[in-house]
Amino acid sequence: MRDPYQVLGVARSAKEDEIKKAYRKRAKDLHPDRNRDDPKAQDRFAELNGAYEILGDEAKRKQFDRGEIDADGKPKFAGFEGMGAGRGGRAGGFEFNFGQGGGQPFGRGGHDAGFDPADIFGSLFGDAARRGARAKPEAQKPPEQSFTLEVTLAQAVAGASRRVRLPGGREVEVTIPEGVADGKVMRLRGLGQVDPHSGEAGDVMMTIKIKPDPRFTVEGNDLRTRVPVALAKAVLGGPLHVPTLTGAVEMTIPPLTGTARQFRLRGKGLKGEKGAVGDLFVAIDIEMPASDDELTALMKARTT
Repeated sequence: MRDPYQVLGVARSAKEDEIKKAYRKRAKDLHPDRNRDDPKAQDRFAELNGAYEILGDEAKRKQFDRGEIDADGKPKFAGFEGMGAGRGGRAGGFEFNFGQGGGQPFGRGGHDAGFDPADIFGSLFGDAARRGARAKPEAQKPPEQSFTLEVTLAQAVAGASRRVRLPGGREVEVTIPEGVADGKVMRLRGLGQVDPHSGEAGDVMMTIKIKPDPRFTVEGNDLRTRVPVALAKAVLGGPLHVPTLTGAVEMTIPPLTGTARQFRLRGKGLKGEKGAVGDLFVAIDIEMPASDDELTALMKARTT
């Protein structure tokens, strides 16, 4: 990965709030949802997250500035250079004088044949350094990937299973929980990109986006809908079929029902917190006939 300062577009002297502000701005510009036609958008967004993971963490930023970790957050190991130096050469600041000891750089005799380089660390810095010399660098988890899944209002209410394609191209079956809210972010653990060194798989963040339903208007946990009604039924009253998220239901409207009146169907709305369920409010739109001589004559008679 590139230098995280260059990725975020900030100076090395940038303050914490400057780094956070730069990340938010670039995350908004580079988000894959805003760059659907760019095949490299996901890679740039992942690179941005990786850069902020380092610079947004005070301890990791100091480690990077000191050269202890690289741009991917992996530890650097500065070994002794020149271990293959010739006679009397210098290696990493230490001078080795090769004597008559059978070609052994650390003294005479065959007892050095099984020399362990970690012993240098033990003699110079103690047993703790000896153990550190043998320790493996800590594996870094791959950066998270993200995508948005659009679901219908009915799927959000009742729950569903969907087969989706992840940012890396893999197809999996995901479960949409019952009553999921718009904007809900779900973590798909271990389904992201795999680190080539550690073999560990990262996570994928899935954001739920509920598509508008032309039949309903959402108001919190409540829904509103309008149903067309013939003039005769509005005047005389009678049964009316009303759409809901779980199928049509029948209700009866009283005679002389006007457009200003609305009806409540309890429990036909959306699920909220702690299991609370909203209601469905129904209003009618009276449909006038294209032509009706009898109706016209009746209305004229009533106005005279």
